[in-house]
Amino acid sequence: MNYKEAIDWLDGFQQFGMKLGLERIKILCEKLGNPQDNYDIIHVGGTNGKGSVCRFVSSILTSGGYKTGIYTSPHLQRITERFVIDDEEISEEDFARLVEKIKPIVEELKTSNESPTYFEILTALAFQYFNDKKVDYAVIEVGLGGRFDATNIVNPILTIITNVSLEHQDVLGENVKKIAFEKSGIIKKDIPVVTGSDSDALEIIKKRAEENNSDIIIVNNDSWNRIFNDNNGQQFLIHGKLKDYNVRTSMLGIFQGKNISIAINGIEILQEKGVFIPDESILDGVEKASFSGRMEIVQNDPIILIDGAHNIEGFKVLTETLKNDFRYDKLILIVGILSDKKISEMAGIITPIVDVVVATKSKNKRACNPSKLKQIIYERGYTKEIDVKEKISDAIEYAKSIADKDDLICITGSLFTVGEARNLLF
Repeated sequence: MNYKEAIDWLDGFQQFGMKLGLERIKILCEKLGNPQDNYDIIHVGGTNGKGSVCRFVSSILTSGGYKTGIYTSPHLQRITERFVIDDEEISEEDFARLVEKIKPIVEELKTSNESPTYFEILTALAFQYFNDKKVDYAVIEVGLGGRFDATNIVNPILTIITNVSLEHQDVLGENVKKIAFEKSGIIKKDIPVVTGSDSDALEIIKKRAEENNSDIIIVNNDSWNRIFNDNNGQQFLIHGKLKDYNVRTSMLGIFQGKNISIAINGIEILQEKGVFIPDESILDGVEKASFSGRMEIVQNDPIILIDGAHNIEGFKVLTETLKNDFRYDKLILIVGILSDKKISEMAGIITPIVDVVVATKSKNKRACNPSKLKQIIYERGYTKEIDVKEKISDAIEYAKSIADKDDLICITGSLFTVGEARNLLF
């Protein structure tokens, strides 16, 4: 089986959609010999920020000399982005080999009506890949929710829940308390927890931690201070449990201060468990960490910023960053959102600071029709120019044609939108 054949076979499972539950992934991994039990795991969940925290934690461990895997989802441009060891993506050859290994097990399960989902197959593939490559640590990002997410068969040495806000309410529950209950389902007995959650969500997480006899560290806005920022990066003072750290990062947005603080507090827990991680590795790891498609400048004169904000909280963070961290004459927004998102609320957050909107859509089947998106934005009270471009390529070209060098073009609304834009801009 070659790489293309592996992708084609996997894509056949996307039509079955998402099915939460641990039964199928347990059977699949048992037939593989439970590879996820052969290395130490840091399990990371939450609504926003979990991808950044995963990258900070893994980068610090790599800098400390540990062979470190990181499994994240979804991918922006290619599926191999999901499986990384020490900053190197899985090769197409290794990917195809692992799919070929897993395929007969999956086909066998299909005959008994226990067919794993697309995400479950990829999760098992990640577990097997890290086992084959003999990693010391794996940083595993939750896909959706937590309690019934396929990643939740792991036995971690550290659990992180970045925060909790409204998302996937049709699956996780209609309010923050119910969503927090689902996300706190990754907390395991006697395993320490770091969280940046607050209010009602924090109470739920604290209760779950107490029930599991799990120590909990709470990171809030007093845990860090931003010292400096420009378009090339930022400097933060992080107040850890053990000491303070003066760190630099190329990742933009003041919110990264909290993500770095969560990551470092987690690393300090590992230090207390006896893992040797010198301060130099913490500083170096934070500085080297990167995250494509999240508050990423991909062009200057004019600045083109891409950001994968795709929920209400993400749009709040993006809007505040655009207002406070960037200077521009005119803000041009290229936006493509999935039709099952809270489009009106998301548009209402960002459009008050926008001068021109270009409505577009990704190739994803769930993408909102840009003409409908235009109508929703107008109904929200936006009174300025909205242009419709069916293709992201046309949207980018149009935005460039109307932008002066001191303007800013922001592309956002969906990871699928940002992924396609990044393909076109690189």
